[in-house]
Amino acid sequence: MTYIVHSIFHTLQGEGANLGRASVFIRFAGCNLWSGREEDRAAATCRFCDTEFRGGTRHATAPGLARAAARCWGAAPGHRFVVLTGGEPLLQVDAALVEALHAEGFVIAVETNGTVRPPKGIDWICVSPKAGAELVLDHADELKLVFPQPGLPPDALAGFAAAQRWLQPMDGPALAANTAAAAAYCLANPPWRLSIQAHKTWNIP
Repeated sequence: MTYIVHSIFHTLQGEGANLGRASVFIRFAGCNLWSGREEDRAAATCRFCDTEFRGGTRHATAPGLARAAARCWGAAPGHRFVVLTGGEPLLQVDAALVEALHAEGFVIAVETNGTVRPPKGIDWICVSPKAGAELVLDHADELKLVFPQPGLPPDALAGFAAAQRWLQPMDGPALAANTAAAAAYCLANPPWRLSIQAHKTWNIP
């Protein structure tokens, strides 16, 4: 399989349960909920994405991509952690890549919209559902809901099994109001937690 990767970079995880953890991000090109083209946004299932995932570099083999992640990690010994994201990474992530990344010593996390089943062996799964997109997953290590989303209130996910549940205020002109609303919901509805995009505050990728 050829993997099309928008970018690979070494940074700190800025969201969720692994906040602040040194990570290599592999951002895969492509998504099944939006083309990434602005002219298609109004008709997309997911209309609020703020991530660039179009284009990229082709990697011909899983071991080759895993070695690229290892080079990006650098010389620091141990504690290797890789985040597979997108776009929608599970359109491309397969058993061969999971095996290759584990062989390079990585703990593997994936950030997915939950509409594609993952291969076995992924160590940490974060599902971020989108209104209008059918979930094929019914459990994950963490659930992260961008809030508010018309058509997808948090209580609609009551049956989704997750060890941690996060509300992430939708970014944009209404961020302050969305943050206040998300905080109020978390106060009234534990075990939901308030999530932030700390990397934007830190001014890192």
